[in-house]
Amino acid sequence: MSKLVTIYGGSGFVGRYIARRMAKEGWRVRVAVRRPNEAMHVKPYGVPGQVEPVFCNIRDDSSVAAAMHGADAVVNCVGVLNETGKNSFAAVHAEGAERIARISAAQGIAKMVHLSAIGADARSDSAYARTKAEGEAGVAAHRADAIVLRPSVIFGTEDGFFNRFGSMARQMPILPIAGGNTKFQPVFVDDVAKAAVAGIVGDVAPGLYELGGPEVKSFRALMAQMLDVIHRRRVIISLPTFVAKPMAFGFDMMQALSMQLVENKMLTRDQLRNLQTDNVVAEEAQGFDALGIRPVALASVLPDYLWKFRPSGQYDEMVGSARNLRNDI
Repeated sequence: MSKLVTIYGGSGFVGRYIARRMAKEGWRVRVAVRRPNEAMHVKPYGVPGQVEPVFCNIRDDSSVAAAMHGADAVVNCVGVLNETGKNSFAAVHAEGAERIARISAAQGIAKMVHLSAIGADARSDSAYARTKAEGEAGVAAHRADAIVLRPSVIFGTEDGFFNRFGSMARQMPILPIAGGNTKFQPVFVDDVAKAAVAGIVGDVAPGLYELGGPEVKSFRALMAQMLDVIHRRRVIISLPTFVAKPMAFGFDMMQALSMQLVENKMLTRDQLRNLQTDNVVAEEAQGFDALGIRPVALASVLPDYLWKFRPSGQYDEMVGSARNLRNDI
């Protein structure tokens, strides 16, 4: 019988790519999510019955245990960028990660891969970064053999980074950003999936792996590159901290006063704190090279999914060519 992997958060942005690659490796894939009926898009990744969404509440021991019962490996890629309801950073990043590690060790599951983030730091002012570090510590306490992946900002078709700012650029004459000088090392989502799969099926040593693409760029430079791809001219305004802070506070208060009916998808105070630190691979860290993976560059992927933000969408280059032809006549 083929082996079984349980992927917590396997229907999300990164998880779906891991699920697809594990199915291609011939494994049965159990996708553990809060709403299985909203995760049906993962089923076609394999033959009928190979990839199955199952219910799981990462905050509950019995639910987590049931989802991994009989598995040969587990992957945790559950994470939140904004705290809503009971899904606080502590509950998801710290307690949830520790719970999966502890129960997988008790069940004797052979391998565990945990998705963390570059910038995880127990001393950080950001609750996101701090709880990511606490999650790593919780995993290490129970699974010294775990493989922990720390990616920089992740890009790809379904990302919430370039898609978000591309949408803003389509609707606004200016592009306001906070932390314009903060450096990132964007990594392609499928490269992160390759790293996770290597941790399960490959001969990979336990430990931390920081994952970054081949380029390091400032936030402002990334926005300029995005604007070039979507063929739009916009003024990029890097907001000073004294302006960004009250804005983030206002967005957070709007979420709080609406009883979280209106989610802050613009800028939270915690995200602003996180933007004070560069998000790049440390010089001494092991990364893609140690995993035998050559990361993909931004320029080779962005046009594949950002074309929808161009003035004429997928026909923008054709329209431009026709306009140039008329001007030449």
